[in-house]
Amino acid sequence: MRDALRTQGTILAAARYEFTHRGFEGARIDAIAKRAKTNKRMLYHYFGNKEGLYKRVLVEAYKEIRQGERELELDQYDPVGAVETLVRFTFRHFLRSPWFIALLTNENLLRARFLKTLPEMRGLHSPLVEQLRTLIERGAREGIFRKDVDPVQLYISIAALGYFYVSNNATLSVIFQSNLSDDDKLDSWENHAVTVILDHLKTLSPSPRAQSER
Repeated sequence: MRDALRTQGTILAAARYEFTHRGFEGARIDAIAKRAKTNKRMLYHYFGNKEGLYKRVLVEAYKEIRQGERELELDQYDPVGAVETLVRFTFRHFLRSPWFIALLTNENLLRARFLKTLPEMRGLHSPLVEQLRTLIERGAREGIFRKDVDPVQLYISIAALGYFYVSNNATLSVIFQSNLSDDDKLDSWENHAVTVILDHLKTLSPSPRAQSER
């Protein structure tokens, strides 16, 4: 059993590399087997075919980020601290996992052809949405967050601030003639992302003019 799991893990790592570098259409079973130092028969035995292997790589990719989010144990923080922790984790996960960015980009080019067939996706994402909903409600009860924030929109915003910066880092660095991969630039963007999200969540104070007209 242990050898089987080890073999599957090796195959998945090799497949992830090939899919992220060559896309689904460009990846070849022969190349995956060679990189995994196994034979094609083992790939077909464990995963059925290239499509089955690709779907498993997708599922494992999402499981990895969801597991990382669970390990944050956001409930231990106050609402502001929890959101800040999630924003920083999401950005750093994208930075540490360029393969994840490439995999998502490839799947989007395919119009989520394979992702939409995976029943596991809802089970992976719904707990995060509910956790964000709870965080928003906690913050609202304490008078520091707005009540009308949609948890799905909130997560998309958090992911977008990290994903876009990482996925477009090379082109943005050329356009703005600045190496946006420098540590100080990464730290600055991470802090900016935290500020943007928290400013969006904060309760809106009446303007001085509105207060004077009361």
